[in-house]
Amino acid sequence: MAALARIGGRYLKSVGVINTTASSCYLTQRRGVATKLFVGGLSFYTTEQGLLEAFSQCGQVVEAQIVMDRVSDRSKGFGFVTFASDDDARKALMEFNGQQLNGRVIFVDYAKAKQTFGGGGGGVPVARGPPKPGEVAATTTHETLNMD
Repeated sequence: MAALARIGGRYLKSVGVINTTASSCYLTQRRGVATKLFVGGLSFYTTEQGLLEAFSQCGQVVEAQIVMDRVSDRSKGFGFVTFASDDDARKALMEFNGQQLNGRVIFVDYAKAKQTFGGGGGGVPVARGPPKPGEVAATTTHETLNMD
């Protein structure tokens, strides 16, 4: 049953409750990067299933991902393992960092948040060659050009 609440002169309708036994996608978003580990130094023969099985010794693995090269479709030698809890991730970090997996010494660390580049106009302008005849070159400041 939906509940109505009056806030600031408006009525808001509550439409549901988040399930505490939610999907793996929800767990990852809710808990953040503390449950996601970077795994480097992987053998090119390590599969996502093999990575999942190895790290499952430390707890519930939500996702195991190996990063592939787009051109060659081969492993880049690193990947990510996401756990359901911070404690499981910490245990895996302590247990697997510096150990061998498929004949290679692997390096495990907490994953860093993905950096986004772009937008905002606060960086250095990118030159794309000289201006074409009739075009005005872009300025590094945000001034309005007077074209009389």
